[in-house]
Amino acid sequence: MKHTSIIGVYEDEDVLLKAIDELQENGVEIADVFSPIPIHGVFEKLKLTTRLPYATFIYGAFGTTVVFIFLYWTSVVSYPLKFGGKPLNTLSFIIIMFVLTIFIGTLFTFLTYFIREKMYPGKQVDIPVPRTTNDQFALLVTKKHDMKEADLKKINDLLKKSGAIEIKESEVEY
Repeated sequence: MKHTSIIGVYEDEDVLLKAIDELQENGVEIADVFSPIPIHGVFEKLKLTTRLPYATFIYGAFGTTVVFIFLYWTSVVSYPLKFGGKPLNTLSFIIIMFVLTIFIGTLFTFLTYFIREKMYPGKQVDIPVPRTTNDQFALLVTKKHDMKEADLKKINDLLKKSGAIEIKESEVEY
């Protein structure tokens, strides 16, 4: 769904972090931040949360269980080989379990992320400020339907005061 947003463009990440603080102190709700690099602290400042680590843990536990059952079945039940006097269930496959647990957890986490973000081959990407993939940072403030002209002027003034090099309005999908 597309929303009209007010976008403030910044050239420095420290200025952007200060702008986030200043806008939030003045009661402006920030919808999103676009950045070419991960910025430490933005996630916490915008009070965003994710359940992806929990999903990764579940995928890892599932992977460990499936790999253990498969290895136990292949080495004890289906084709037991007794050599050197070892018992059949010696857990000599701990390294294989460890590596495949990481692989399964990582693979399913990537798939979950791509499905959740609707990322697929051939998708047309709409980036509100194309330079955010290179060297600029953008701050999005959702323009609500019931906003008055004074509110818009206040947001624009705050963005200018906080160091935005460009301020524009655009239709953004998020």
